Amino acid sequence: MDSKVTDIADLISDPLDLVKQIRAMLARVWLGDELILDLLLVTVLAKGHLLLEDVPGVGKTTLAKNLARALGMEFNRVQFTNDILPADILGGSVYNPVDGNFNFVPGPIFTDFLLADEINRASTRSQSAFLQAMEEGGVSIDGVNHALSERFTVIATQNPIDYDSTNPLPEAQLDRFLIATSIGYPQRDQELALHGEYQQVSKQPIEAVINADQFSGLQQLVDQAYLHPELSQYIVDLARMSREEEELRLGISPRGSMHLAQAAKAMAVIRGRDAVIAEDIQQLIMPVWSHRLLPRHGRDQDRTASVELLEALMRRVPLPR
Repeated sequence: MDSKVTDIADLISDPLDLVKQIRAMLARVWLGDELILDLLLVTVLAKGHLLLEDVPGVGKTTLAKNLARALGMEFNRVQFTNDILPADILGGSVYNPVDGNFNFVPGPIFTDFLLADEINRASTRSQSAFLQAMEEGGVSIDGVNHALSERFTVIATQNPIDYDSTNPLPEAQLDRFLIATSIGYPQRDQELALHGEYQQVSKQPIEAVINADQFSGLQQLVDQAYLHPELSQYIVDLARMSREEEELRLGISPRGSMHLAQAAKAMAVIRGRDAVIAEDIQQLIMPVWSHRLLPRHGRDQDRTASVELLEALMRRVPLPR
């Protein structure tokens, strides 16, 4: 990192080494694709939220919980069901017979790291309770604004197979997720390892690798990372082209282009650089943008058409070098 981040040099002398320590700690419980760890770190360092679309039993909860521990973050989990109410997530006022007053009792959303499990099983009313929290970092309850943690991060999950009694997330809420991706099934040797030594290694407690100040310092490095004007123009040109694409009912929003730029900066930092390169953007286009597109044709919930259209757009816009 160069001299422009000397204001936090005393706090973080070697950002890349810090990231390696986080990876090493998570390696105790994660045997899958390392890109998934990159995307998780990009999400939290870019101050975003992540949507995991996976079948049950692939390690979503374990990974999210241990990432929070490695980053020294408070963790809560909400299991969404058809009858969950906004108050079950946000909290509410409870009458205290001792003093005769209504006192606010915070819900599970008041944490650093929230796992929203099977979010699409909730009613649209409960889903909307997340909108203000994810975008503004606070919620309004009984006319009073309550600030959330400065490190507030949502990892939401939904099952891509079972859609019975579910409510698909509206486009406005999907657009608030920085990244949407899938963990997928492990490779054969990785799954075999789950039956062997992993059982003992995974029982070792995950310890916090960084403190709150160091976490804030890494986020500052992301904000200070350099994005060349030509790379910024490339992102904007792709986004604008998507809005004019006849095969799309909904293209990339300005929020989507800003999200890709910020995610690319975070990717640069976790790779040990203070400037974004073209490969950072290319690697992130699909996980950052595919869930934001709405094709005119294709099955609901199927991202195949979105991916194909994005690939076509990328072939039409030259990548700066």
